[in-house]
Amino acid sequence: MRSSMKAVTLREFGDADVMRIEQLPTPSPSAGEVLIEVHSVSVNQTLDIAVRAGTYRTDLRFPLVLGTDPAGVITATGADVPATRRGERVAVVASIRCGDCRFCRTGREDSCQRSKHMGLDRWGGYAEYVTVPVENVFPIPDNLSFAEASVVTRHFPTAINLLLNHARLEQGEWVLIMGAAGALGSCGVQVARHQGARVIAAAGTDARAEGARSYGAEFTVNYREQDLEREVLDITRGHGADVVFENIADPTLWPGAFNSLAFAGRLVTAGAHGGGTVPLDVKRLYLKRIRIIGQPGATRKDVEFALFLAGRGAIRAIIDRSMPLGEVKEAHRLLEEGGIVGKIILDPTLA
Repeated sequence: MRSSMKAVTLREFGDADVMRIEQLPTPSPSAGEVLIEVHSVSVNQTLDIAVRAGTYRTDLRFPLVLGTDPAGVITATGADVPATRRGERVAVVASIRCGDCRFCRTGREDSCQRSKHMGLDRWGGYAEYVTVPVENVFPIPDNLSFAEASVVTRHFPTAINLLLNHARLEQGEWVLIMGAAGALGSCGVQVARHQGARVIAAAGTDARAEGARSYGAEFTVNYREQDLEREVLDITRGHGADVVFENIADPTLWPGAFNSLAFAGRLVTAGAHGGGTVPLDVKRLYLKRIRIIGQPGATRKDVEFALFLAGRGAIRAIIDRSMPLGEVKEAHRLLEEGGIVGKIILDPTLA
């Protein structure tokens, strides 16, 4: 382990140019922590770009190192962590739970009221090394790359939590996945397909919608060009979607998705990229016995299940490209420009 490391620091909000590559002291793990040599970390629309721009949270303490989902090798351990864990290949879950609130005490840590977050409340993985609470690291199956592990632990546990734990999606049910070409949506398609559901993938272009067929969608809809409600009802022969996986919250798209729901349908959501304030037909809500469930995050069991499925090849990480840490500005610009299918990965081990 070197005494200093390269890291991308954020010292003010702004465009991609405010990020700097700096040489900083390599951190030492405190009690209950491990030091990870980072081999991959993904670039995220909200938890990287919106944070950097100052449009997500403005209460951050500078300097900050972004990066919510690093994966790599444990190179040092703090007190209370066995030294035998050194050399483990691990992925990191970003949310650091308090362990003491009523949700944590009852096994519902996905709703922790005092959780902290990697890349927001403490330094993240845009660096050669990062310290992490040992409770937040998970062993990577031998047949998964570090990049795949970052992507799997970032979004698949949330998709599992939403569709299986909260929507209670069952084999043979119809599910509409909104934003099906996006990071979370593509995971939703795969989880639903693995569950044996009939998957309708909806996206903003024909190409992005059709691309979802390659990872499990049975039907597709372009919600920018087609009448979403009518298409879903036609596909399901008037039944509607038993579950809608909604992670956009665009007021122009919400009515079509909501009206696509079948009687006793469930809408689950964990995103608001489209604005967050949407119209709600409450009369339809109660007459059709619809449930709306907002639930970001995941439990440890969800993370373990996601890595298990990925290790078996039942789900797969969709990665657009890997780039050196020094190309972080270009990585942010590529994601902001759109058209990316899958995740952009930063790899500090690349030259």
